[in-house]
Amino acid sequence: MDFRILYWIQEHFRNEILDEIMPVITHAGSAGILWIIWAGILLFFRKYRNCGIQMLAGMLIGLIIGNLLLKNLIARERPCWIDSEISMLIAIPKDYSFPSGHTLSSTISAVVLMRERKYFGIPAIILAILIAFSRMYLFVHFPTDILGGMLLGILIGWYISGKNFIPEKKIRQ
Repeated sequence: MDFRILYWIQEHFRNEILDEIMPVITHAGSAGILWIIWAGILLFFRKYRNCGIQMLAGMLIGLIIGNLLLKNLIARERPCWIDSEISMLIAIPKDYSFPSGHTLSSTISAVVLMRERKYFGIPAIILAILIAFSRMYLFVHFPTDILGGMLLGILIGWYISGKNFIPEKKIRQ
């Protein structure tokens, strides 16, 4: 079923315009750099500092659980390794496929931002969805890799966004 969905995307969505856009979108999610920058910006504002710390902490947890543990334990081959007939628009990744790290970091960040303020969260969710779709469009992840990244990202994002990393000042009485 995973391959049927990927081939359907290739057949119905692949075109010259998206061939230019999707690599840019996917690179925005590489190594979580876009989300790290966003979190870094939030650190400069006292009101949103805790949110920035939550994003960074969540992505660190996601890196450990998703990229270091699950990817290597499950060791799932990528679709582009199995079917080399699809024309690749980006370099072929060397690490395993499940879960999608791009989707994981994007989902963690989007959940944290959504719980902080919908004004931040809605654009983050849209961007996270685009990044996740780009991974299938570019034939480097199966839909179940994306789904696994989303589910784990929601769990980590929800958990970490309930944490307060900045101690509140004690009020003198």
